[in-house]
Amino acid sequence: MSEQAMERQENKMGVMPVNRLLLSVSVPMMISMLVQALYNVVDSMFVAQLNENALTAVSLAFPAQNLMIAVATGTGVGINALLSRSLGEKNFQKADKTANNAVFLSLCSYLVFAAAGILFSRTFFLAQTNVQEIVDYGTEYLIICTVFSFGLFGQITFERLLQSTGKTLYTMFTQGLGAILNIIFDPILIFGLFGFPKMGVAGAAAATVFGQIVAFFLAVFLNVRKNKEIRLHITQMKPDARIIKNIYAVGVPSIIMTAISSVMTFGMNKILITFTTTATAVFGVYFKLQSFVFMPVFGLNNGLVPIVAYNYGARKASRLTKAVKLSICYAVGIMIIGFGVIQFFAPNLLGIFNASEHMLGIGVPALKIISLSFILAGFNIVSSSLFQALAHGFLSLWVSLVRQLVVLLPAAYIFSLSGNLENVWWSFPLAELFSTAMCATFLRYVYKKEVKPIAEEEKQNS
Repeated sequence: MSEQAMERQENKMGVMPVNRLLLSVSVPMMISMLVQALYNVVDSMFVAQLNENALTAVSLAFPAQNLMIAVATGTGVGINALLSRSLGEKNFQKADKTANNAVFLSLCSYLVFAAAGILFSRTFFLAQTNVQEIVDYGTEYLIICTVFSFGLFGQITFERLLQSTGKTLYTMFTQGLGAILNIIFDPILIFGLFGFPKMGVAGAAAATVFGQIVAFFLAVFLNVRKNKEIRLHITQMKPDARIIKNIYAVGVPSIIMTAISSVMTFGMNKILITFTTTATAVFGVYFKLQSFVFMPVFGLNNGLVPIVAYNYGARKASRLTKAVKLSICYAVGIMIIGFGVIQFFAPNLLGIFNASEHMLGIGVPALKIISLSFILAGFNIVSSSLFQALAHGFLSLWVSLVRQLVVLLPAAYIFSLSGNLENVWWSFPLAELFSTAMCATFLRYVYKKEVKPIAEEEKQNS
């Protein structure tokens, strides 16, 4: 039997002890995502040295950048679920078609965003503010990020192929390399060090896309050389309507779910900027800081999704449920640690971004109030990933929709009418309470519909 055939028959997703499997698959992604979070913070830290308007411009660009990430990672969730399930079912032809269609979809996504960036970047910023310096900074930053976004889409797609077969250690290399290159080149290109031109805010964008492009090429190389469970070939990257439909059956809800975050951020920026542009900068800083807490949990989830999908396809309910329970415990633990750090060190964290006294006055209570939502968020995030892995992505979508657009934004607007900025931040823990209630209800439904039948089947066969 060939090496590739042996790997396909004895995938560790179905045989390795669950806790060891979850940690071995997730920890490399958690580490790489922590590095990603670090370079997000470093990006804004250096930009903040220019002036507060530069920091605000990067913060206002976040919804557009997040939309690109939403499409790339949402499609990746669909790829993960379908590819891992196909391998669990030993349907290797379908697995190969899924992988090749994934590459085709990433190219299509890039072309759409590159065109949108060229045509609409300035309009996007003018819709948020009339401060000319912020508009100019933001436009040049966003055009670079979109025109060269083939690195982002390619990197995420090829990393998802590695994740789907359990080879997450390699994604630590790709994400880590991209992040490190961005951290190195940020100050060089922003401030014009070592003979490079002084690019300002545009330098931050250039450093970001350079890291993504290098990581993309490394991810391609690792898939070709190391990922023996799938076969990639340029002649096979033609669209297959059925495969694409199956990818987006899971992926579209995930895309919309993350895109909702862009809408929420855009709306919050509009509410906050009526108080002061500093409030918008604080909100942008919060998103950078919270990524240190959320990114490890997302890395945990990226490891959980293929484990759940594979064992669901292999009809191994006991392994599936154990992986979910462990993930919830780990996620809640991480969130509680993050909550504690922000409660005790909020002023120090804001100081990283060259915060003025005015910014500290707004930012310290903002971080302390918003971080209350962390206590519940770990359970909610893992629950949403389970829904996606079992092809119930629309349940995750409903949770995200209600949390961010039905509860959070309207509550923030109503609280803003009091004229007290501090009241606006309470919309975050309020929205998380609604999410928890919905996740608990949906979790019970999914267990009865999907997991319980295969658990009974497994018990009968044991």
